Amino acid sequence: MCSCALVKLFNLVILHGYIPDSWGLSYTVPLLKDKNSYKSLKTDDFRGISISCVISKVFEHCVLDRFGTFLATTDSQFGFKKATGCSHAIYTARSVINHYTQGGSTVNLAALDISKAFDKVDHFGMFVKLMNRRIPTV
Repeated sequence: MCSCALVKLFNLVILHGYIPDSWGLSYTVPLLKDKNSYKSLKTDDFRGISISCVISKVFEHCVLDRFGTFLATTDSQFGFKKATGCSHAIYTARSVINHYTQGGSTVNLAALDISKAFDKVDHFGMFVKLMNRRIPTV
């Protein structure tokens, strides 16, 4: 498919606000985390990667290229962000805990697993937040 056809397709998607259902489909492939742990395999030994439609990934990169500056996050967000991850979150939490305990304070820590909430986003609220950031509509 030539890039001219993709440009027309992507502009129509943005104009009509409709993304084909097939663009949201993917399948998950389990990858072994540690190649040395293959002898006693457990589900925790794997991490999943999602394989998605190529056109949807190209569209995603085009949207991020065009609107990425409007989608800035804070330094305290670690998930779904380039060059950060769980180890950065753990380091930050440990640094904060050490700071307060060395000063003689106690620290209470609560953890909340919201991994299942990702698909339950309030889309209306998300659109309001995007409009408040003055993201162009076209």
